[in-house]
Amino acid sequence: MIQSLIFDMDGTLFQTDKILEISLDDTFNHLRLLNEWDAETPIDKYRNIMGVPLPKVWEALLPNHSNEIRMQADAYFLNRLIENIKKGKGALYPNVKEIFSYLKENGCSIYIASNGLKDYLEAIVSYYRLDNWITETFSIEQIETLDKSDLVKKIIKKYDIKQAAVVGDRLSDINAAKNNHLIAVGCNFDFAQEHELAQADIVIDDLIELKTIVPKINNSLFI
Repeated sequence: MIQSLIFDMDGTLFQTDKILEISLDDTFNHLRLLNEWDAETPIDKYRNIMGVPLPKVWEALLPNHSNEIRMQADAYFLNRLIENIKKGKGALYPNVKEIFSYLKENGCSIYIASNGLKDYLEAIVSYYRLDNWITETFSIEQIETLDKSDLVKKIIKKYDIKQAAVVGDRLSDINAAKNNHLIAVGCNFDFAQEHELAQADIVIDDLIELKTIVPKINNSLFI
């Protein structure tokens, strides 16, 4: 049976869009004050690449800027995200805590594998007290490759996981499952893209669907 579920954070458990735009606006206003930006905030461009590690985000959003400026923007953005989380401006997706309780009651361990940075993830977990259910949260910062497949592999190895599913909204989550011979559950949420979800084993529109999906997966594993 499935021992574990490995969840993405942004766009899967946490409604990042609620703090994304204001935090990105704050960051680009900061860049404007530094005379490093004079156009509109590239929110749509960020939405299109949502889910990639932050260093790659700033390469895409600031392609003509130095690494120093990108690092400054990254640090400022992270700070604004965390402040907005602590102010309660973000939100979990519906039924996160309910499905976490269900999974724990049915013997499933819960992990987070995210392209987000450690301090950012800790702010979310702490504010919403998700550590009541989560065994451990893993950040892309913990591996050199910045590849989510390798991050999931790290979880599998550390906890000797044999059967698991990866739950996420983007292709990086689906690939992380496939590359580690796990079940890929795609979330048709805010940042999801149809052509990416087509590669998942299962697609859900609400996390509560895992209540029926997990038993079906377990039954199929015994056939």
